[in-house]
Amino acid sequence: MYRIGELAKQCEVKADTLRFYEKHGLLSPSMRSESGYRLYTEQDAERLRFILRAKAVGFTLSEITELLSIDLDKSNWACADVKGMVDIKLANVEEKIAELNHFRLSLQRLSDACCGGPESAEHCSILEALESNVEVKCENHSHDHGETEYKTSCKLKG
Repeated sequence: MYRIGELAKQCEVKADTLRFYEKHGLLSPSMRSESGYRLYTEQDAERLRFILRAKAVGFTLSEITELLSIDLDKSNWACADVKGMVDIKLANVEEKIAELNHFRLSLQRLSDACCGGPESAEHCSILEALESNVEVKCENHSHDHGETEYKTSCKLKG
């Protein structure tokens, strides 16, 4: 039997995490001591490790709840059901990656559009692009500002 702090330490989480999982119905102590301490069995520890592994690969608490219910009643579920959950999660991750790549490319274009020089931001191509509905098109040439060389402002294509 583990007390809450012992189980938390063994699984490298805080005791508050176990309380949080208990509050959300993912984990509950098998019993309480006479003095009211939560007591967990090895089976509870395995359940916690399952939860932590599922969380580590990106499942939400509600998805973990569903996975736990499948795990408890495996004979009434098919592998296809579990694979379907994973495939949906994978598609969501791929969609987020595509979105982040789009953000990265857009930010790179904005960065490339700005000379980054010491001049006033009155004609900053980044601000101009964000203030209007234009696409930033960059050219790769530079001009000299004293000892430091800066990329010229890119042209804004409207």
